[in-house]
Amino acid sequence: MDKVKAYLNEHTNPPVFITSVILLFTLVIIASIFPKGFSAVANAVLSFITTYFGWLYVFSTATFVIFVIFIALSRWGTLKLGPDNAKPEFDTWSWISMMFTCGMGIGLVYYGVSEPIMHFKNPPVSTGGTESAATAAMNWTFFHWCLQPWAVYIVLGLSLGYFSYRRGLPLKPAAAFYPLIGDRIYGPIGHAIDVLAVFGTLFGLATSIGLGADQIAAGLNRLFGIPGNLATELLIILVVEIVAIMSVMLGVDAGVRRLSVINMWLAIGLALFVFIVGPTLYILANIMTDTGYYLQNYVNTSLQLWTKGEGLQFQQAWTLFYWGWWISWSPFVGLFLARISYGYSIRKFILGTLLIPSGASVIWFVIFGRTALHYMLEGGDKALQSASAPQAIFVLMNQLPVGSIVSVIAGLIAVIVVTLFFATSSDSGSLVIDILTNGGDPNPIWQQRAFWAIMEGVTAAVLLIAGSLGGGNALSSLQTAAVTTGLPFCIVLLVMCWSLFKSLSEEDMSDKTPNTERRASASAR
Repeated sequence: MDKVKAYLNEHTNPPVFITSVILLFTLVIIASIFPKGFSAVANAVLSFITTYFGWLYVFSTATFVIFVIFIALSRWGTLKLGPDNAKPEFDTWSWISMMFTCGMGIGLVYYGVSEPIMHFKNPPVSTGGTESAATAAMNWTFFHWCLQPWAVYIVLGLSLGYFSYRRGLPLKPAAAFYPLIGDRIYGPIGHAIDVLAVFGTLFGLATSIGLGADQIAAGLNRLFGIPGNLATELLIILVVEIVAIMSVMLGVDAGVRRLSVINMWLAIGLALFVFIVGPTLYILANIMTDTGYYLQNYVNTSLQLWTKGEGLQFQQAWTLFYWGWWISWSPFVGLFLARISYGYSIRKFILGTLLIPSGASVIWFVIFGRTALHYMLEGGDKALQSASAPQAIFVLMNQLPVGSIVSVIAGLIAVIVVTLFFATSSDSGSLVIDILTNGGDPNPIWQQRAFWAIMEGVTAAVLLIAGSLGGGNALSSLQTAAVTTGLPFCIVLLVMCWSLFKSLSEEDMSDKTPNTERRASASAR
């Protein structure tokens, strides 16, 4: 017992670690035993939040975009995340690869074809199936995946990077509140913030693992006739988690970075293939047209808030759900961004993280989403009309004017890309959860990284089994529950903006020596 206590005190922050583990097992058990009841409660809470606090999500996400652009263009943009002489730990391409595969990768593959199709068929306030509906569909897709979510991630990532690398505080969300609450970040208030972050991260990752397994199974079924059943999905989770655990144990540089770079090149290759063999001129034209429409309507789209009818239903099901999802996901992506961004200037961190993934997402959605819409508008094969989200990208491969062998190869590459995105999300997520539960040490021991990677896979597997046996969707219910953390964490992020602004205002720009007065006390803790 004494050895266990000594281990916990040395390698974890016991209040956060123990509370998180208890919360994990409790909610997984409840969701597994009572999937329908748990789902009803989670959906009721989410409906309440989107109905009465949708305005807060709309206001906050727009505020985050304005805030991070203001900081990037301000005099503080030249400050580094670290001492003034700090050099980046990772080169620019590795940095971009890791941020992209961690932040959006698996979602882009899952929704790259399916979301534009769904908006095209059922737009919020106009008739579906028309060219104008296609333009509106791309606009809403860009809106959900580009500037807003990355601004959310930047607020947390910038705050953690600044307070940890420049002010010597632990790499954990609570540290960003030091200017406001001082040493109480090490007490119950700080622990509550960190546990909330663990909750959103862990269950969000479990949901992504479930979605990834579903899509890989759909691809294998379509390509090779392998049954897309529960046994297949569980085997997929096992294989991918083995890859993720190996990556985690190798560390950030040898594992996570290399896997992310490999996956980026494969994803680029897949996109280039569709671009070249698909309707190339149509894609080129709509990269310009759809981007222009998105930018021209950006302010109106960002502040649009429906109060009734189909517009309200659309906004609650899509936009507000996404905003809650990105906010609940922000501790994971934000902390990982901070972990890989040591030595970068604030300006490069913000503009790189805001514009590069947003631009890449625009290109990805136009190549895959617009190609699908092109075939639908031209009256081609009706398979895309009825394709489910996991199947959509593989159905699209069959629409391309290439031979069946080439189509199968492209589909297989898509499966590999999904698998590696799946693995990179898991390994980077394991690292983040361990940092959150060990008190903010950016270099946790491999045993704990492996523990959390295993827990993510086990959670997803147990919930898939429970959903299959209980007739509900326990995994989806847990995703809904995780999204509800977006409301309290939205308030956390707004206060975090104020805390960061307050601390930056105290920087002596004539002498850029970082304030390290807290470094010794933070290390002692």
